[in-house]
Amino acid sequence: MSGGSGGGSSAPGRFADYFVICGLDTETGLEPDELSGENFDQTPLRRTFKSKVLARYPENVEWNPFDQDAVGMLCMPKGLAFKTQADSREPQFHSFIITREDGSRTFGFSLTFFEEVTSKQICSAMQTLYHMHNAEYDILHTPPTNDKDSCSSTGDCNGTSISKLQRFNSYDISRDTLYVSKCICLITPMSFMKACKKVLEQLHQAVTSPQPPPLPLESYIYNILYEVPLPPAGRSLKFSGVYGPIICQRPSTNELPLFDFPVKEVFELLGVENVVQLFTCALLEFQILLYSQHYQRLMTVAETITALMFPFQWQHVYVPILPASLLHFLDAPVPYLMGLHSNGLDDRSKLELPQEANLCFVDVDNHFIELPEDLPQFPNKLEFVQEISEILTAFGIPPEGNLHYSESASKMKSLRACDLVSDKRNGNVAGSPLNSYELLKENETIARLQALVKRTGVSLEKLEVREETSSKKDLKIQCDEEEFKIYQLNIQIREIFANRFTQMFADYEVFVIQPSQDKESWFTNREQMQNFDKASFLSDQPEPYLPFLSRFLETQMFASFIDNKIMCHDEDDKDPILRVFDSRVDKIRLLNVRTPTLRTSMYQKCTTIDEAEKSIELRLAKIDHTAVHPHLLDMKIGQGKYELGFFPKLQSDVLSTGPASNKWTKRNAPAQWRRKDRQKQHTEHLRLDNDQREKYIQEARNLGSTIRQPKLSNLSPSVIAQTNWKFVEGLLKECRNKTKRMLVEKMGREAVELGHGEVNITGVEENTLIASLCDLLERIWSHGLQVKQGKSALWSHLLHYLENRQKKTTSGSFSTSGILLDSERRKSDTSPGMSPLRISLVQDMRHIQNISEIKTDVGKARAWVRLSMEKKLLSRHLKQLLSDHELTKKLYKRYAFLRCDDEKEQFLYHLLSFNAVDYFCFTNVFTTILIPYHILIVPSKKLGGSMFTANPWICISGELGETGVLQIPRNILEMTFECQNLGKLTTVQIGHDNSGLYAKWLVEYVMVRNEITGHTYKFPCGRWLGKGMDDGSLERILVGELLTSNTEVDERQCRTPPLQQSPSMIRRLVTISPNNKPKLNTGQIQEAIGEAVNGIVKHFHKPEKERGSLTLLLCGESGLVSALEQVFQHGFKSPRLFKNVFIWDFLEKAQTYYETLEQNEMVPEENWQTRARNFCRFITAINNTPRNIGKDGKFQMLVCLGARDHLLHHWIALLADCPITAQMYEDIALIKDHTLVNSLIRVLQTLQEFNITLEASLVKGIDI
Repeated sequence: MSGGSGGGSSAPGRFADYFVICGLDTETGLEPDELSGENFDQTPLRRTFKSKVLARYPENVEWNPFDQDAVGMLCMPKGLAFKTQADSREPQFHSFIITREDGSRTFGFSLTFFEEVTSKQICSAMQTLYHMHNAEYDILHTPPTNDKDSCSSTGDCNGTSISKLQRFNSYDISRDTLYVSKCICLITPMSFMKACKKVLEQLHQAVTSPQPPPLPLESYIYNILYEVPLPPAGRSLKFSGVYGPIICQRPSTNELPLFDFPVKEVFELLGVENVVQLFTCALLEFQILLYSQHYQRLMTVAETITALMFPFQWQHVYVPILPASLLHFLDAPVPYLMGLHSNGLDDRSKLELPQEANLCFVDVDNHFIELPEDLPQFPNKLEFVQEISEILTAFGIPPEGNLHYSESASKMKSLRACDLVSDKRNGNVAGSPLNSYELLKENETIARLQALVKRTGVSLEKLEVREETSSKKDLKIQCDEEEFKIYQLNIQIREIFANRFTQMFADYEVFVIQPSQDKESWFTNREQMQNFDKASFLSDQPEPYLPFLSRFLETQMFASFIDNKIMCHDEDDKDPILRVFDSRVDKIRLLNVRTPTLRTSMYQKCTTIDEAEKSIELRLAKIDHTAVHPHLLDMKIGQGKYELGFFPKLQSDVLSTGPASNKWTKRNAPAQWRRKDRQKQHTEHLRLDNDQREKYIQEARNLGSTIRQPKLSNLSPSVIAQTNWKFVEGLLKECRNKTKRMLVEKMGREAVELGHGEVNITGVEENTLIASLCDLLERIWSHGLQVKQGKSALWSHLLHYLENRQKKTTSGSFSTSGILLDSERRKSDTSPGMSPLRISLVQDMRHIQNISEIKTDVGKARAWVRLSMEKKLLSRHLKQLLSDHELTKKLYKRYAFLRCDDEKEQFLYHLLSFNAVDYFCFTNVFTTILIPYHILIVPSKKLGGSMFTANPWICISGELGETGVLQIPRNILEMTFECQNLGKLTTVQIGHDNSGLYAKWLVEYVMVRNEITGHTYKFPCGRWLGKGMDDGSLERILVGELLTSNTEVDERQCRTPPLQQSPSMIRRLVTISPNNKPKLNTGQIQEAIGEAVNGIVKHFHKPEKERGSLTLLLCGESGLVSALEQVFQHGFKSPRLFKNVFIWDFLEKAQTYYETLEQNEMVPEENWQTRARNFCRFITAINNTPRNIGKDGKFQMLVCLGARDHLLHHWIALLADCPITAQMYEDIALIKDHTLVNSLIRVLQTLQEFNITLEASLVKGIDI
């Protein structure tokens, strides 16, 4: 984190490692900086030239080797800039970060100012460039007529008249003074931004002020490099700048980590709402691009957002200032947080970004943010925003942001557009109104000016606040008030943000899955291991949090946070950040003792602010350590003199080495001045030997992505190629892990036994995983794109493919592939009759294009991926898409992932594994769309279906709704109709109106297919519909099951347990020919009942979003109805000679018996009486239903209603004692065996605690 120190083991605790000077090297002269991407049609003063590191002191320190390329690039990211006396030349401060290979960081602070160019060669070179430029310009743009101000009306740079150009952007060696930028910079191990800024400003002031400073500059630089220590944790330090004392303070180990950028500025620039949205994007690891014309603003926003994430840490590419030469990095297919410098003239629309499907774009200067689609809400966002706004208001900052920043910028733009030569670089042009503005805008003192304004117009509430604080403290704060206010606001806002996570993850430790094996083997298999019980954690969370949390738990930062937790067991070796977080969580737990794990969505405000503020105040009031004052060095006479206005070449002999013995390191050795180095701490964590430890640290840091920061070196094509290669490998690895995780989640039981993951996956979680797969596909498709079109790279590729296909079809070269597709049709076991759906990528695209609800390209691409997943065609479709090599070549650069053949093959292979499981990720998400359904009714061949004269009807129900009654034209057995998405299909009701001479129909089964997703359901029947046939039923309720196609049958065996079968023909034909009946013994019947009840109990123990169909469990093949049917069939006396007796006949007799008992008033106890009355009421109601249901249908209805109202066990008890039973059952019957009946009753009683709701189709026409 901010405290991470360098690599070497002997880093002394020095405040600064290097002092660096960058600028123009007069030896090499003017070299155009083509990498900075500025074009040559600009005037020479506006072009960029290469800057060099001119000097650094000391040459090298072993714990932080000097990286010349990186420092050079980041000190002056745009190269050298030239100006003349007419331009504003205010010094500009900015900070930067260098991230090393191992993830540790170094901080840089640089002040850029302008110096007069004294070298004659450089001046004449500039003059020559001007002559050349003007000559070219004359040729290109013949000047318009004499009207000198022709441009002011058009404001277009092509119409600019030469005279204007000369007036603004010219350089005449005889008349003008040429200035060039130079920069002084401190490289430090920790980020004390305010202190470093003061040091540099005072050094610059010493050079520009008329009076020379008290001591030579060397003394001050020597002092900061060798004599000022880093303050230890929890202490403050005072040291001397050239003109005044400088104070810095460092939080102790139990406070939030060091952070020294003004949070205030971020809220002023963006406003609370935008900051919270940006924060949410960062937590979910979207790609984030900041855009501003001030380097320091880019840095402040980036550092603030990452600091507010405490205790999580950004794990991916982090380049707050992206040097112009690294622009190709924007098509990195990984999450990143980067800052891009704008030149203040081009607006956002000119910016060509390779991918925007999941990009968060932040235009810092214009108070504007573009969010990725479907960004979930941060939990309790409203209350959170409210809490932050209260703090801001108390500090006089408007929560919507201080628009003066951005408004002035836009005013500036309108000024520029008409009055200026619209030059393509941020030309700071002479002219009185602008000059003063530029002065303000570029000057860092703007903050102080604002403060003054605020002091004069203080709001009342602010005065009160101030009174209260001053009465409270007699402490004398050692820094100025404005600075103290920044400290206060920073800590208050940070505490509020940190409090959100301590509340949200207060009981996270319970869900951490500790590895069962030793650290070493855990480490090597870490990627496969689940380290956090996500499903259980989410099931405890309030519903509104789920969309955010389910995605957050999938991020790299969360995984690393939990890995860290697993790595450190005892307090001593905890990662400092984790230690702070855990101690906070413990406090919250103590407060919530009353309701230990009850998670409510009640908003808990932050209570830690005062304490945190107090500790800062104490440090600032009582300075713990004062560094040695700067003093004269042992310099030769005449050294240390310099010319006014020029930063001198310093004496390297004095600055190259520090004092021989360092008094303060010796003196304070016992106090922990020298921080334990990171690696030492890691050794203690793991107690592993060195090689393993090295490996661990590397691994831990590279957990997230292979690249944290691009190599900032002179970029040869080979370096770029290597970087891209790393990306390709990274994408493949990510694809492997994602597919694995999704399969593990889906497959459940068997996989868990093999040691992967948890059993259940919630709907929310499945959605999250699929969304992250879509993100991954978008990133893969936008890697190495030649030209970007639309926001979704994948959809744009699909559209190109479609266009090509249409061209080919019209030109007639399509025939061969058409045949190929037909031959590839799925052979599903859906024969007879239903012709298989054709597999067609184009057709699937058309389906998506026809869904009017989906408006954006990104949305269409996602819907297409979901549909392909559901059809198990994702890998195959993408393979087909990429088989058009010409198209891929046209759209992608050579290094793109999609043009690396091996990787591409492996990627498609990983996606193929999704075919092993059933996803309903399309059906369950697009619930309101119209879907065509295809119905096929298969009557029995044997028994003259063709003579059937009645008018049939059908009604289909699914999890999301039902069709209502559809009349089927007579003798038509196959039809297609459209209706709103029914979801997974559950039942079909089929019947007829009994009209005509031959109103008997034997239906074998019904099939229904969703024409978009291709899911086919089979509803077995195998019984007659007709009066006087079978059980006299004119309508039946059939329970369906999803068919899987043959191609996958072999894969299915070991994978998912097959879905519940629905009632098969054998059972249905029983009553037609009783001898077919497989006779079950009492043991088997009991087992069947147990299984059926168990199925229902399990159903209710699953989270709501994952439950399957309850109808299957009640009426399916091994459902409750069929099990009870076995109970009543057992030992049932069947009369000889063709007459069938049904269970329902027995139940009706029992009913008559009870009713006569009532009339004769021979009533046993009351309890028994209510049971009997209930029983009779239900039987009567079912018999009176207007529906023409047969006797078995009625029995099914009775069982379902009994289950719903928890009456089944009463009825069994009732019937077991009924004299009718004695008559109709043989002595061996189960129902006559008291012990068996008692155990049956006990089993059925377990259903009492569940609230069973029946599907409408099961109980239509009955109102009990």
